[in-house]
This record gives sequence, C-alpha cells and structure tokens, in this order.
Amino acid sequence: MNNFNIFWSEHRLNPLDDYLFYRVMGEKGDEVQLLGFLNAVFGRSGKQPIESLEIMENKSFPKEIIDGKSCVLDVLAVLHNGTKVNIEVQLGNQHNMDRRSLFHWSKVYSRSLKKGHDYGKLPDVKAVNIVDFNFPPGGGFHTCFRLREDTDPLLILSSALEIHFLNMVQWRKLKGKDVYNEPLHRWLTRFDKNSPPELVEEVILMDSAIEAANEKLNLVNVSSIKRLTKYRQSLLGANPTNGRLMRQEAVCR
Repeated sequence: MNNFNIFWSEHRLNPLDDYLFYRVMGEKGDEVQLLGFLNAVFGRSGKQPIESLEIMENKSFPKEIIDGKSCVLDVLAVLHNGTKVNIEVQLGNQHNMDRRSLFHWSKVYSRSLKKGHDYGKLPDVKAVNIVDFNFPPGGGFHTCFRLREDTDPLLILSSALEIHFLNMVQWRKLKGKDVYNEPLHRWLTRFDKNSPPELVEEVILMDSAIEAANEKLNLVNVSSIKRLTKYRQSLLGANPTNGRLMRQEAVCR
C-alpha cells in the first residue's frame, strides 16, 4: 500500500481543514501546488497562465488556532505580474460570507498602498473562497464576481476586484465531472472529503501539482493535526456555547 492509501485510510482528515490546507498549500516551498491550483481556478477566463508566484507565508498561526480562532490561516500569494491572491477555506456557514470575503479582499487591497504612493500603484486583488456550504445561493460550483456596469455587463469598472467561490455542495451535485480534461475538477476531487480514495489516487497520478500537494501532505505531522482538529471541533461543536463561539470567530475573522 502506498503513502497515499496509508494516509487516506488510516487518518481520513478533511483536506479542507483550514490548518491542514495552510500547511499543504500556504508555506514557502508550496509554490508548485499553489501555482497549479490557481491556474486551474483562473483558467476558464482565457487569460495567460500564471508563470510564477511568491507565497507570503504567515508564521503566527499556532496561538490563534489553539484559541479556536483561525484568524490568520488564509493563504496569500503575489503573482508574477503583481496581482495578489487571497485564498480562504470556510467549512461552516456563518451567514456572512459575502461581506466576510469583501472584508478580507479590502484588507489585502488597502494594505498594498504605501504611504505617499499614488492610488494607481494599487494591485489587482483576487479572492478565492472554498466553501463547504451552498453559497452563493443559486450559483454553480464555481462562480466569479467582478465590478460590472448594471445594464452593460461587458463594461467593467476595474480589474482590481475579482472574487471566486468554489462551492463544494454544488460540486458534489455536478453530473459529468471530467477529471481527465478539467484541472479544476481534479483539484476539487482532491479537496472533497467524500471522494472515493481510488479516484483521488488517480487524479494525484495524472496531475504533477496535485502530486506535489500529496507529497507535502505526507510530511505533515498527522497525529498533531488530529489532536488539534479534535480540540477545535470540541470548541465549536454541539454545545450550549457553540453559537457564541461561532460569532466570536466571525468577528475575529
């Protein structure tokens, strides 16, 4: 049995646990898999593939996780053309995802302007939200929002804002998944905790970026992640204070 099957069958961690996602996709050295994933997300727009990126690694997360607040687990990268990309995983529906995403986008955008610099120096900022609940309502498994004119959708105010949602609920409902020709389908298969292990292993073997992500996964301390996941779930689990804790996280984020 290979490393993938050992990890999958014995540990069965959710690939979209935010800490695990950060460890696999958001640290220095994870550029291969992050580049592959972002090209899969942005590929349908017909734009030129991303050539390279720099991961803006955050080293301050352990204390926040221990407190049950995943405030700094977003993955942030700067692309070769200066565009910034913020990636967030959200498993629970706090009924604020639209404003939450805009808030995170605005923080990355506003902090990109140095004192005394012209507004024209502000970069484009793209947000990628992977959600395990049905958002946005009425949307498919991949939706993208930009600043467009009401009566003329072809008229775009600015390329500065672009917000993507990858809806895992709608992904699971999608008929005719095509992992052989659609890179994003391969990645979502990899991220979906309900995917058959045999299919996940197949997409790992056919996509070098996903293979790189799996190799990084095998280096992660599984036992520590399991303890951490159980602790955080106990904080946010079914108990009388659950609502308050969820609201606390929502405010924190």
